[in-house]
Amino acid sequence: MTQAEGKYTIKAVSNMLSVQPGTLRAWERRYNIMKPYRNEVGHRLYTDEQLTILKWLVNKVNEGFTIGQAVDLFSKNNMVNLADVNALNRTQMQKIKQDLLIALLAFDETKANELLDHAFNVFSMEKVVITILGDMLMNLEEKFENNEITAAHNYYVTSYMRTRIGMVLHHLPTNSLLPKVLCVCAPNEKNELDLLIFAFFLRRRGYETIFIGTGISKADVIQIVGEITPKMIIICCTMDEHLVTTLKHTDELNYNFPDLLIGLKGPALKQLSADDHNAYESYLVGETEEQWLTWLRRYS
Repeated sequence: MTQAEGKYTIKAVSNMLSVQPGTLRAWERRYNIMKPYRNEVGHRLYTDEQLTILKWLVNKVNEGFTIGQAVDLFSKNNMVNLADVNALNRTQMQKIKQDLLIALLAFDETKANELLDHAFNVFSMEKVVITILGDMLMNLEEKFENNEITAAHNYYVTSYMRTRIGMVLHHLPTNSLLPKVLCVCAPNEKNELDLLIFAFFLRRRGYETIFIGTGISKADVIQIVGEITPKMIIICCTMDEHLVTTLKHTDELNYNFPDLLIGLKGPALKQLSADDHNAYESYLVGETEEQWLTWLRRYS
């Protein structure tokens, strides 16, 4: 295991487990539980595996074991109930997501910032942006479609999410050896958050991601592709009524730039006919992180 795999600071682990940093250090010294990796300035960085072990130990302590007994039990069995730990993580993320949406629908930005800052301290950036905010976006869209919230609520929450994700996105480094990717919304689309989350996913992995979003015509897209010569373009279509135009736009890009890798994403693609699904299958990025990774490995 390399040092690069250590990603959780002792503060984040302390917040996640409700255990003081001093206690964690004492456990490491006294019981030789693990040896966290260190970054360039000497700060502890815990891996996912180490975090899982600590969660298991804390759960045992909460059940009534001493930490010494828990460590001894772990050493003898050398196994951790990963299902229980993952279920705990999902519960925590679900709670944050619900509370965050409640705060934003109440126009309480202070509370929303507190919740989101806590989430970034406790979970990885991927978990916060893709799982918490991504799921919250789907909940928001469902509420808006069902007339449970007003257009003002929808605009406020999406504006807040766009700002916070954008702040993270533009501070992520890129790898010049990876492909340049242009991210645009389909013609006439208004919602760019789904695409912004995917742009974060790409940038987090080092791709040079140029995010344009909404408000760009088909002619402008063709002109920009010609100017910046990306290896890949991602087009996001969220509304069913724009699906036909999106497919025609894809065909035009494929005709003008035969070497350009085109990816299509967005909930509207679920409405593809069987014939269109077969014809455009290699373009379909998918809607889950696992599907995104599979598509990138296969086509990039």
